[in-house]
Amino acid sequence: MPCLPLHQNFRGARHAPGRRADIDPPGRPGGGSWRAQGAAASLHHLAAAALMTVMLASAAGCASAPAPPELRLQQPVVLLGEVHDNAVQHALRLQAFETLLAGGARPALVMEQFDRERQPVIDALREKSPPPDADALISAAGGAGWEWRHYRPFVALALQHGLPIVAANVSREEARRVMAAGLQASGFDADVAPDVLLALAADIEDSHCGLIDGATARRMALAQVARDQAMAAAVDRHAWRGVLLLAGNGHVRTDAGVPRWLDPATRAKSEAIGLLEEGARERGHFDRVVLTAAQERADPCAGMRR
Repeated sequence: MPCLPLHQNFRGARHAPGRRADIDPPGRPGGGSWRAQGAAASLHHLAAAALMTVMLASAAGCASAPAPPELRLQQPVVLLGEVHDNAVQHALRLQAFETLLAGGARPALVMEQFDRERQPVIDALREKSPPPDADALISAAGGAGWEWRHYRPFVALALQHGLPIVAANVSREEARRVMAAGLQASGFDADVAPDVLLALAADIEDSHCGLIDGATARRMALAQVARDQAMAAAVDRHAWRGVLLLAGNGHVRTDAGVPRWLDPATRAKSEAIGLLEEGARERGHFDRVVLTAAQERADPCAGMRR
């Protein structure tokens, strides 16, 4: 039996990237909806299939088969990264969240996927009787550009267990204001170490396939800092009860992301976990790394160059 890359066993799981661009350049009560439950089941099946593929390859003597990925949430505050369109990573994160809840933890669910200006909408919906299911909440407060089927099961679990759902992101409009007028003008901390801005700008240039200039990348880095500061503030507010932050890997990196802006007491009981794809370069920028196979996807640079 030949050794196949893990992602080759998931050709049917390909989909468009499950997120919006970070920055633009210039159910039933107690159980969630049937759609949310179906999405959770789908992610469970995907994760099980991934692990089964690894075990079968190992049993067949495939020396290069990776060990089954494992994800455990061990700290009161967890900053949990992702590659936004990687279905196996979302399945692993969902399993880890369910295990955490089964153990009695009741953390706040802090999400990059909701803009912070939508918090009043979330709170008002949850005060209604009957309370909303995950689909209703996402429809009312969720933004465009996210592949919500990946996040709906997390929202459903938070509703089922009565957890705070915290909108933590900066909107595109606010990000544009930061890019135009700077951090301080929008109430953010402008005291940013030069190495942080350089690291973020370099990543932004790389993620845009070299199609933006350095000055634009530096302005976009300011908006990235604003997002990280907003998420850190949301984590700090709920750290007393425990937090699970769902965000992209770029936001949970320890050298230039949310961890740099946390209160020291929060940071001391937190862990930043990067869920990276095999071959990723940024393995040193997290407290812990979990590796998965790469999601099959079209070359993003090809689309940008059209």
